[in-house]
Amino acid sequence: MRAVVFPGQGAQQRGMGRELFDAYPELVEEASEVLGHSVRELCLDDPEGRLGRTEYTQPALYVVGALAHLRRREEGGAEPDFLAGHSLGEYCALHAGGAFDFATGLRLVRRRGALMARARGGGMVAVVGTGRDGLRVLLEDGGFTGVVVANDNAPDQQVVSGDTGAIDALVPHLESRGVRCVRLNVSGAFHSPLMRQAQQEFARYVEGFVLSPPRVPVIANATARPYPADDPARLLVEQVVRPVRWTESVRYLLDRGVTEFEELGGRVVGRLIEKIRSAPRPAPAPRSRIPATALGSALFRRRLGVRYAYLVGGMYRGITSPEMVVRLGRGGMLGFLGTGGLSLPEVERGVKAVQRDLGEGQPYGVNVLADHDDPTAERGLVELLMRHDVRVIEASAFTRISEALVLYRARGLRRGADGTPVCDHRIVAKVSRPEVAGAFLAPAPEPVLDRLRRANELTDEQVELARRVPMSHDLTVEADSGGHTDGGVATAMMPAMQALRQRAQKEHGYAEPICLGLAGGLGTPSAVAAALMLGADYVLTGSINQCTVESAMSDAVKDLLQDADIHDTAYAPAGDMFETGARVQVLRKGVFFPTRANKLFSLYSHYDGVEELPERTRSLLERTYFHRSLDQVWDEVCEYLRAQGRETDIVRAESHPKQKMALIFRWYFFHTTRIALEGDPHDKVNYQVHTGPALGAFNHWAKDTAFASWRNRHVDQIGLRLLEGAAEWIDSTYRRWQEPAA
Repeated sequence: MRAVVFPGQGAQQRGMGRELFDAYPELVEEASEVLGHSVRELCLDDPEGRLGRTEYTQPALYVVGALAHLRRREEGGAEPDFLAGHSLGEYCALHAGGAFDFATGLRLVRRRGALMARARGGGMVAVVGTGRDGLRVLLEDGGFTGVVVANDNAPDQQVVSGDTGAIDALVPHLESRGVRCVRLNVSGAFHSPLMRQAQQEFARYVEGFVLSPPRVPVIANATARPYPADDPARLLVEQVVRPVRWTESVRYLLDRGVTEFEELGGRVVGRLIEKIRSAPRPAPAPRSRIPATALGSALFRRRLGVRYAYLVGGMYRGITSPEMVVRLGRGGMLGFLGTGGLSLPEVERGVKAVQRDLGEGQPYGVNVLADHDDPTAERGLVELLMRHDVRVIEASAFTRISEALVLYRARGLRRGADGTPVCDHRIVAKVSRPEVAGAFLAPAPEPVLDRLRRANELTDEQVELARRVPMSHDLTVEADSGGHTDGGVATAMMPAMQALRQRAQKEHGYAEPICLGLAGGLGTPSAVAAALMLGADYVLTGSINQCTVESAMSDAVKDLLQDADIHDTAYAPAGDMFETGARVQVLRKGVFFPTRANKLFSLYSHYDGVEELPERTRSLLERTYFHRSLDQVWDEVCEYLRAQGRETDIVRAESHPKQKMALIFRWYFFHTTRIALEGDPHDKVNYQVHTGPALGAFNHWAKDTAFASWRNRHVDQIGLRLLEGAAEWIDSTYRRWQEPAA
């Protein structure tokens, strides 16, 4: 298939169109009359140096492009299957497709060019060598929230628009990061919201013309799809303020089977097309009769205020960063800000950042990790979240219902107009054991409610309403996963949890239905589809998000994770529950952490204190595990506990060698997490990285796409691709089942 394409502003050069002007003198004269100046003289000689000015450039390029198409047609050129043009070139494509005649197109372009030339207070910068997603990260990192990608010309060539002040600051910001960029000689921020006034004036002008549907499909810059049959003027007007999606447009044509591109009126977009052809493709967005927005429970989506039934769990020490949560919220998905291991001031800063950057009603949540050592710290976190009016939390690693969770849940209850409880505080509980699931499916424990009421922390009405709702209306069933895991199998766990839900709903007569989600092992579209087919109302992903641009994990770890396979994980003791033997799933490829962590637990099981360790073993630990003496480790542990107000733990440990040994060994787990987050280049072998085999599966799926590099992985795009792929998988599987036997 063949596409004819036209360049936009930037393709002009003195001498262009010479042979065309000689071939079509009548049209050239008509153009000069419409414009009020000699288009021939402008293009061939440019005696006054006006060819580079927007109001002159755009009509000149239109005339050359339109005449080039006329000559092609008269010389017997085959009818193209598609037409497309870059920015101004779109007018040439529409004229070639029969949307308007030569003079009408010229009048539209003349007005467009004049309005754009009058724009002030903005500028544009061309950026080379950085992809669109990478550029957006650079903009976000620098706080350039008002700067937008105006032209996505090729995978490694973008143009951004913004107000003058932002553009003035942007160039040194990019150059300081080694990014090649050039400020363009334009007066306005073309193809951005700053052109709104020009767009409004242009819209009024366009109302005086009648545009026909193109007889040949013309790809619109604004949508990267063909112009609709109805109201083509609407998209032409929107093009003034919307980005030029050239990369997507070309890929759309390639996906439709276009193999031959012919450029008329210049030699600019042909080079861009070759770049797009040769660049790695992003994971394809599958086409399905089932939209991604229809997957999962509609009730759940309404309840959590999300567009997609897709959540991202809160990872330890803020790996699920504010940037990640904001990006998901803007994309209609919900992410839980990671708080485990962070101080309250750090959590507060993160919550404020999320609330500042998300618009009204955009979804977000905050993770609350059970604190088995210090319940007062857990209580302090919950009180902070209530002060900041956080409406959704993720409860993870809980083995029982804590007082802090009951306080949060009950404080958010009020009576509706019909007398039924209204839940302003939502707890999305992550569970892997039936007894824990049962506790969250039941109302708050009576002794805890009574204690909080007697302390005047709950009202009588809140206590009464708490008896009528479960602790959690939304329960995430966690199968084998990264981090804390019981190694459960989804196909065994989901039916059991569904039976528990049914019994709880029947026993307590809850007015509002309970939803069950599924987590663990979800790294590919088919895995997400399988979770939904098991009856999950929503899905929650974890490991795959750690290896993304928005993750707070270090680049060094992301480089390791990017190359992980499904067998590159192992089980190790959990640092926060070391003495109990609880396990986490971690990366083993390229690190010694799982072997060393299991060795520490074996030593803890066989000896009653560090003083009993053989001297050779102790020396090995100090030299390769801790990089300091065990006495120095104990001093650091004591310093930490004192800072937390936990002096009694020090006193108790000093008189119980086994407990002191556990605290010293626990230090290793804290240390290995910290150096992984910081990307310490001197101690990579000790990195502790929680991850499951889902990441390896994702890496296989992402191979040979733009997602192959973590620097192109963005959490919202990953979520959307997984859901779209799941919809296609379900749709195609159903169709295959319906095919008659041969």
